Amino acid sequence: MESGNKMYTTRQKQLENYIQQTLKVEVALIMSPINVYYYTGFQTDPHERFFAFVIDATSGETTLFLPTLDKNAAEEQAHVDKLIPISDTDDAYKKFAEIIGSNVTSFVYEKSYVTVAQHEQISQYFSKASFTDIEPLISSVRRKKSSAEITQVKKAINITEAGLKKTIKRIKQGMTETEIKAELEYQLMLLGAEGIAFDTIVLSGEKSALPHGVPGGRKIENSDFLLFDFGVTVNGYHSDLTRTFIIGEGTDKQVDIYETVRLANEKAIAQVNVGQPLKNVDLAARDYISSKQYGAYFTHRIGHGLGLDVHEQPSIHHENEELMEPGLLFTIEPGIYIPDLGGVRIEDNVYINEQGEVEVLTTYPKQLTYISI
Repeated sequence: MESGNKMYTTRQKQLENYIQQTLKVEVALIMSPINVYYYTGFQTDPHERFFAFVIDATSGETTLFLPTLDKNAAEEQAHVDKLIPISDTDDAYKKFAEIIGSNVTSFVYEKSYVTVAQHEQISQYFSKASFTDIEPLISSVRRKKSSAEITQVKKAINITEAGLKKTIKRIKQGMTETEIKAELEYQLMLLGAEGIAFDTIVLSGEKSALPHGVPGGRKIENSDFLLFDFGVTVNGYHSDLTRTFIIGEGTDKQVDIYETVRLANEKAIAQVNVGQPLKNVDLAARDYISSKQYGAYFTHRIGHGLGLDVHEQPSIHHENEELMEPGLLFTIEPGIYIPDLGGVRIEDNVYINEQGEVEVLTTYPKQLTYISI
């Protein structure tokens, strides 16, 4: 496992070499807080304040512009040559231009992150500069996870699974989706979660047929599907787990739906192989679900990349011809959603390690489980 210093230095040097030698650009301007964390090891939410990591490809110097209130924390955590604190009364863009130097004629930046307003503010000091999108490179680098990164993901998964186990034992008759969600998130924080990775989904009965439904005041009832889709954050890295249960006793139809999704999940995992197209993973599940006459009710791609973002590259869908390679971490989450009845989704986090071996990181049982209330 690389030490922190070496890991961040390696990432920074790779970016510097790329912009200097391939793009022939002078300065990298990284403003997404997640990407700043990836390259420097310093994590914060700057809110509306100016926050940017800069590499000068000419000198090789790295600089972090940050709110003054984050200076002390950054001194301990940020792997950069220089920190430039900016107070709330400073003209942040003017200070940025003064430090960088108005003679810069070329930048790379994150086109989908930088707002029009930010671009205009920067451009007023660098009116003749060109701006090239660096996100394709960053996405391609971030999609391949190291063993050090997976260690953090595993910590998040362990908390996620332990939290679900504790919550299932506390479910009682008359509880609402919102109450179960609150109990789950409480348990996750007690177990050491840094934060909740995304808005927790807890859906029951017919509402479980909504892939991105919102928990509410519906009380759980006998024969309901009860679907959980949630994750936590540990050191910036996320987990993303979905499991579906039946309250009390289910019908033959519910069992058939559940078993179809479970087997589709397993068939998809079996198609994870280095050198094969990503579409094979989706198609294995989609074809099986279709063979069971539920094809019209599987309405989304089978998965997505996972890491510092909950959704990142690659996208696992049935037309993706990109080849699987070591370092990929992604979800596999087939589902069947029947209006007015309910839905089932089963999601695992799968990693192709640096040796090309497939590791299913999630271990929470997938056999159909009934919850007595």
